[in-house]
Amino acid sequence: MDRLKEIIAGIQPTDANAREEAWKNWDSLCKPLRGLGWLEEVVVQIAGIYGDAHPHPDKRAVVLMGADNGVVKEGVTQTDSSVTMQVLENMGNDLSTACIMSHLAGCTMVPVNIGGLKDGVHPRIRNCVVRYGTGNIAEGPAMTREECVQAILTGVDTVRDLKAEGYDLIVTGEMGIGNTTTSSACAAVLFDQAPEVVTGRGAGLSTEGLNKKVRAIERAIEVNHPDKTDAIDVISKVGGLDIAGMVGCYLGAAYYHLPILIDGFISAISAYLAGMLSKTAKEYMIPTHGSAEPAAKLAMEHLGMQAPIQAGMHLGEGTGAIMGLSLIDQGLNVYYHVATWDGAHVEAYTHQK
Repeated sequence: MDRLKEIIAGIQPTDANAREEAWKNWDSLCKPLRGLGWLEEVVVQIAGIYGDAHPHPDKRAVVLMGADNGVVKEGVTQTDSSVTMQVLENMGNDLSTACIMSHLAGCTMVPVNIGGLKDGVHPRIRNCVVRYGTGNIAEGPAMTREECVQAILTGVDTVRDLKAEGYDLIVTGEMGIGNTTTSSACAAVLFDQAPEVVTGRGAGLSTEGLNKKVRAIERAIEVNHPDKTDAIDVISKVGGLDIAGMVGCYLGAAYYHLPILIDGFISAISAYLAGMLSKTAKEYMIPTHGSAEPAAKLAMEHLGMQAPIQAGMHLGEGTGAIMGLSLIDQGLNVYYHVATWDGAHVEAYTHQK
């Protein structure tokens, strides 16, 4: 716990001078002032993160936190837990949806086994197992508080290692059968909502399956009594190892001054929990898309953020955040290549009151 406290204490605000300089650069370009909206804002944010008004987030990693969840025993999913590790193996073999999308976005897929039921076989899988699957939250806590802290630090260390390998932007992703149940349980606690309000069909549940999922979350909250003011208590009691790992990624990105993209519902819940541990860490987080899961909008509202892409996506694996990179790249494309007012021989626009 002492090391986690040191990480949190070491998170510093982004660079205001670099942001100001980036805005000046934008306003020198021959186009309507602030006409690209979010695309301009995100370039400025990245400049502040790097402390450099000329940011180049060229080497990107999709960090995929994979873990299994004991609550699957409650019949809350369409498939069994074996799918978690199979998808991680598929990612090792470059076969998943996120892998295919990553090619176009110039990303490297980094599958991390933080809590699957067994070790990954493929050499690309980073086996960092804290424990082999969580407990069934409908019967007791997902993990111990110590295991939760260890999983968070695993996420921090994953970002540390990737920065040492030359990566300068992190995309969050997850894979874990049953993790929309754990995320919905966290959302119900954190946002004071009834489970039926924040719980969706995940990867394609029937109405009967959805009802089982809601009941499992109700029992989990009743059995575990999570403290909504304590992020680690919430994760350890009704969350999951993938959530804890992503929380660590957000804290690690802030500590090591890297931009980190929020994916969908599970990623946004993890971002909110990381923000509870360090409000400053939110300065390093970049929203990308609004997941179709019921509580996704709530999570973004509580983060105080708006996602630029509203495409009805709810696949997971970091796919929405990978799509968000396409927007960021267009923003950077304009930032570096559009003529200035002088270069285009056009009288400069000015900010009007």
